[in-house]
Amino acid sequence: MMQAPQNFTTTFTVDRTPHEAFEAITNVGGWWSQEVEGVTDQVGGEFYHRYKDVHRSTIRVTELVPGRKVAWRVLDNYFNFIEDQAEWKDTEIVFEISEKDGGAEVRFTHVGLVPQYECYDVCSNAWGGYLGGSLRNLINTGKGQPNPKEDGDAPAHQHTATVLRAKRWATSLAGTESRSA
Repeated sequence: MMQAPQNFTTTFTVDRTPHEAFEAITNVGGWWSQEVEGVTDQVGGEFYHRYKDVHRSTIRVTELVPGRKVAWRVLDNYFNFIEDQAEWKDTEIVFEISEKDGGAEVRFTHVGLVPQYECYDVCSNAWGGYLGGSLRNLINTGKGQPNPKEDGDAPAHQHTATVLRAKRWATSLAGTESRSA
């Protein structure tokens, strides 16, 4: 029997209503990146996310149910720290929102982001920072910590991607030196 892939999922609670959580999720520039351009709050809308030369993606909003659900499809994606650029392409990003204890619970699933992928450790760590930190804060306080515009300081979780890029570069450099010796 074949085991189903283990998509990345995380859940957090907030002290606000499901509607307030929904509004914050659709304000992608308020919690993910100030470099987001396009439409993030209409079904069929597309937006472009980028963080320096590290990450670029084009995403389509596929479902919006106020106070209940936000879903996106990744149309195109690029990471400068992995080889297989198809890892995020055609994956689904889903936020399910429910009422819980007078507040809201947000269940996030990146359908197609699986442990077998090269980007899984970096991506799951980054999602953890964006969701459990920036988005949660945006919902609870009205202020998130998105990636800044090009000239701003990077959030702490970006350090992991930088370390991985350096390791890949050192490994490729060592391979080049051994072939030329």
